[in-house]
Amino acid sequence: MDARTISGGGSRARFEGAAKVTQLPLLQFLQSCHKEIANDKSGTIANYIPELAKADPNHFGISVATTDGYIYEVGDSAVPFTIQSISKAFVFGLALEIIGAKRVESVIGVEPSGEAFNSIRLRADNRPFNPMVNAGAIACSGLIYDLDGRSAFERILATLGRFAGRELSVDEAVFASERKTGDRNRAIAYLLRTYDVIKGDVDGVLDVYFRQCSVLVSARDIAVMAATLANRGVNPVTGEQVISPYVVARTLSVMTSSGMYDYAGEWIYRVGIPAKSGVGGGIVAALPSQLGLGTYAPLLDGHGNSVRGLKVCQALSSRFDLHVFNRTGDVRNGIVAEYDIGGVSSRRNRQPHEQQILDERRKYCRVYELIGGLTFGAIEFLSRRLAEARLNSHFIIIDFRRVPSISNAAAQLLTDSLSDLTAVDITIILCGIEKPSSVGATIDQTTKVLAKLRKFSLLDEAIEWAEDQIIYRFGGYGRLNDPTTLREQQLLAGLSDNAIAALASHMTSRSYRAGQRIVGSGEVASSLFFLQSGMVSVKLSNGARLATLVAGMVFGEMALLEEYRSADVWADTAVQCVELPLDAYNKFREQHPEIGERIVSNVAVLLAKRLMQANTKIDLLTSY
Repeated sequence: MDARTISGGGSRARFEGAAKVTQLPLLQFLQSCHKEIANDKSGTIANYIPELAKADPNHFGISVATTDGYIYEVGDSAVPFTIQSISKAFVFGLALEIIGAKRVESVIGVEPSGEAFNSIRLRADNRPFNPMVNAGAIACSGLIYDLDGRSAFERILATLGRFAGRELSVDEAVFASERKTGDRNRAIAYLLRTYDVIKGDVDGVLDVYFRQCSVLVSARDIAVMAATLANRGVNPVTGEQVISPYVVARTLSVMTSSGMYDYAGEWIYRVGIPAKSGVGGGIVAALPSQLGLGTYAPLLDGHGNSVRGLKVCQALSSRFDLHVFNRTGDVRNGIVAEYDIGGVSSRRNRQPHEQQILDERRKYCRVYELIGGLTFGAIEFLSRRLAEARLNSHFIIIDFRRVPSISNAAAQLLTDSLSDLTAVDITIILCGIEKPSSVGATIDQTTKVLAKLRKFSLLDEAIEWAEDQIIYRFGGYGRLNDPTTLREQQLLAGLSDNAIAALASHMTSRSYRAGQRIVGSGEVASSLFFLQSGMVSVKLSNGARLATLVAGMVFGEMALLEEYRSADVWADTAVQCVELPLDAYNKFREQHPEIGERIVSNVAVLLAKRLMQANTKIDLLTSY
């Protein structure tokens, strides 16, 4: 019972240290299950196909694949066996994908039959009950045969391989045995042709069906196949979109109702995970958005399901409460923070008259930071919060940077909600959406009909733009290009004109062009600068912005507290400023200690304001 190395960026089901091996909890549980359940020798091997009767009754393998490509393997997880009826689910998905739901549904029903998988009986309208019984599966193969002729099986084999993440092959001996002993399936196929469910070459269709059942897989393969269904059709190992989310939903639905033969009702009641079994001894189960499970043990019960495989599925579902209808989650958790721009402003520092405009109109801009996979319920809750905000808001910002996924239903509801807001002249600003992502693509598709919509990469950029709009609308930019005097500098607040003039005698005028670096990270902190006109940004070496400053503000003031510069300062526009060398300032302080004390006090006030803003943001995030 070794845990094998797995795919997905080099992840492993166990981590080997210098002194010991630390196993993951799920691996330990699967090993415990394997050890306990392996002793169950009940059941019989399928013998109606002679080659299947040759299976080793002691074989028992378990594999779990997560939706990020992490694979656990225990026991005989690499032992090959024929896929048999497990193929039905994936071939049904292929038929929906390439032929279309309308045509497939006109030929095959989706209702449980309540009878054995190989029953020679059709619905009252002469269609197979569902694609998980032999009649429905043969009809599926027939649809693909109608489309591709003799190359139909090649398409099926290639698709099964895309689900598994590797090329698969056929057990020719099992195929020959199935073909030789398949009279019951021939009876079903000819019955289907009688009612035009199958058209043309019955033997050609049956050869496709017999071959697809004879494809060789392992427990690991079918775990990856299941994880592809759980991952909305994207193979978590290869990253390939194998089938569409629409097809996945329909395939899982039929697996839920009919995948475990006439044991399906009991299965969904006790285990609650969409699944499909095969008489070769395999069971595949897919829990949406979480994992895929594959088991192999050839001893079958009276329904044709693997005895030990059933027990593994039951144990896993029970231990970790994986029943698909027993989901937990509070729709309110989709909003991690909600505030106006009085609570958290942008990193652009504002002049006093600009800040006054923003303080008086803080409720004009509302910010919603979202988190987690967004479902219909989460967006429905958000839509109510947005409706409450519409009376006071001129701008609404919605941040998606912590959102890994959004359902189509949620995206459509969000668009409808935003449409109502834009209809009353509220500007919507979306941020944190990158176009290559599935979230970005989904939201782009649904919101393209909206007017008054803007998008930014970063939340800070979105808040700054909204602030600019509010300031501009209320006359705040009339003084934007007016140079400021030292009297207007925040750091020199409270100083007399004589004190400012005395300090100015130690300063030197400096000019910088747009795009020029004024201060470099790691340099000795030897000066501070008073910005008279223009705009500068304080940035980390990776380009992240810490603050943007305008005329009347100081930068480099941390020279009063630290020896080396911790960030770069760049001129965003043409800049005019005065530089005060630290040596000259220290001598000035010795001569005028009361002035130096006042400046230090002003520095403390500036730092306290920054700390208060940071604490406000922390409080907002921790209050949800």
